[in-house]
Amino acid sequence: MAKDYAGSPKPHHLESNRKRLTWILAVSALCIFSYVLGAWQITSKPIYRSEMYKKADCDHAESSEAESEVAKSGSSSLSSSETTLDFESHHQLVVNNSDTTDVQNFPPCDMSFSEYTPCQDRPRGRKFSREMHKYRERHCPTKEEMLRCLIPAPPNYKAPFKWPESRDYAWFDNIPHKELSVEKAIQNWIRVEGDRFRFPGGGTMFMNGADAYIDDINGIIPNFTNGSIRTAIDTGCGVASWGAFLLKRDMLAMSFAPRDTHEAQVWFALERGVPAILGIMGSQRLPYPARAFDMAHCSRCLIPWSQYDGLYMIEVDRILRPGGYWILSGPPIRWKRYWKGWERTQEDLKQEQDTIEDIANRMCWKKVAERGDIAVWQKPLNHIECVKNRKIFKKPHLCKSDNADAAWYKDLEPCITPLPEAKNRDEVAGGAVAKWPERAFAVPPRISRGLIPGITEQKFKEDNKAWKDRMVLYERVLHPLRQGKYRNIMDMNAYLGGFSAALLKYPVWVMNVVPADSDINTLGVIYERGFIGTYQDWCEAFSTYPRTYDLIHAGGVFSIYQDRCDITDILIEMDRILRPEGTVVFRDGVEVLLKIKSIADRMSWTSRILDHESGPYNPEKILLSVKSYWTGDRNTKQKQ
Repeated sequence: MAKDYAGSPKPHHLESNRKRLTWILAVSALCIFSYVLGAWQITSKPIYRSEMYKKADCDHAESSEAESEVAKSGSSSLSSSETTLDFESHHQLVVNNSDTTDVQNFPPCDMSFSEYTPCQDRPRGRKFSREMHKYRERHCPTKEEMLRCLIPAPPNYKAPFKWPESRDYAWFDNIPHKELSVEKAIQNWIRVEGDRFRFPGGGTMFMNGADAYIDDINGIIPNFTNGSIRTAIDTGCGVASWGAFLLKRDMLAMSFAPRDTHEAQVWFALERGVPAILGIMGSQRLPYPARAFDMAHCSRCLIPWSQYDGLYMIEVDRILRPGGYWILSGPPIRWKRYWKGWERTQEDLKQEQDTIEDIANRMCWKKVAERGDIAVWQKPLNHIECVKNRKIFKKPHLCKSDNADAAWYKDLEPCITPLPEAKNRDEVAGGAVAKWPERAFAVPPRISRGLIPGITEQKFKEDNKAWKDRMVLYERVLHPLRQGKYRNIMDMNAYLGGFSAALLKYPVWVMNVVPADSDINTLGVIYERGFIGTYQDWCEAFSTYPRTYDLIHAGGVFSIYQDRCDITDILIEMDRILRPEGTVVFRDGVEVLLKIKSIADRMSWTSRILDHESGPYNPEKILLSVKSYWTGDRNTKQKQ
């Protein structure tokens, strides 16, 4: 019998191999076809601003004029280069939100609310004492008083000028208030020129301009521009021209003023692209940590420094860094020349200045100089000598067992905040900070000295690295950032200030917010890096006017607050402070983001979910939202 050899296949073997090959090819073709079809289906459709723009009254009627204007302006701030993720059918979570049964869109508020500042509402403030200006402090609405409508922009609202042009110009229609242009006409605060405001840079004590005034300060303070001074605070700032012209010297000022008879002064500052916030020297600490600012400034700010046993100067001492400067111009400085114009007696002004000098001496400040209209004092580097001086000066005493950084609704205290211990008279208490710009990435002293629980130098470096990775994604999907359309940015949960550091190459500034009830208080670290910020409880409204921020970053905010208050109220507040066409970047778990998106959709925001920058397997996702453009109608009344 003949043998079968392996190398000589039989006909039935060939047929079997042919069928198997055909089956493999068919399956492969089907897989390739499915992949191509799937990739085509999930490709994001570009979103154009013309699709989002609406000029609305109560029924959000479209305006052909607005559409035409938008068509010229380019694409949406949401890039179409990233794939939108759909989790709607896979994730469900009940988050604290009272409107789960009401799926209607939020209506516009009445136009009378166009300038509404919930926690600085003047009718509510009048119910409080005028002593120490308590009636102008934060007094927020109750849960029942909170609005469930969207604050309308004024008719003809338009995007602000880009920086640096915005320093000098703002559109009249955006802030239709001429009061300051009349009241402060001779002081060159602000002028109306056709359809816009112009800011000449003047102030009550620097009518020739803030630039020349700052040069005068430069002639008094040693090493003023060598990077040693970076953070500043301007108390009673007006339209913040001092802070505006410090920016060209790489100095960043937190300017504040109350909502008072100088209508819209802080609003003008923010419209100019200058950091500012509503606030007042009243009965409570300013919302900043101890040892935050390199320099404090008052130019005829009307703060009664000599009253209340020096309580306000003591508060300035708390927030000044060791070796920091306090600059005072206006009454009572140079009273011998100006007393008639100030309509006060020489005796009264002399007594006021003597009292200020005495308080400064008791706090161990050294007077650097009084030259022309300006006087400058310096806080000591440490309290070695000041402790010894308590035997001579009984008041103010050094505070005991005090959390120096606690500053959210905390009453002022008539005692000096003690500085960290130092070994010798030349040592900077709490540690010296690097000069700017190295300061931005140098390890802050609060971290290097182990003063922030759980935050090490390694974690600080890792956070900076994480922000570099995030910026790769943000620069790809946030077109307005690259186009210079963002100026005022807020980080609602700033942690170590990494977002500010990552944005240094852009012409922007960041309001770094640390939640007031955070387990770890990191705001002092942010200031040691040369950035600015404030404390805030996001169950309440922020101390700013409507439409004052271009970009808001909200990383993990809603996971923090979802069990503390209604997230709908937080989102409505974000809508209030966000400019039309402004952007919000949310970072959180999928379930929380889906709930946020469902509410954002009802506010007529355009939103989509993206993967984490590290890839799809990271449980944290990103929600990008853009507020639509619409304005109110002054002749239309809305239901609240």
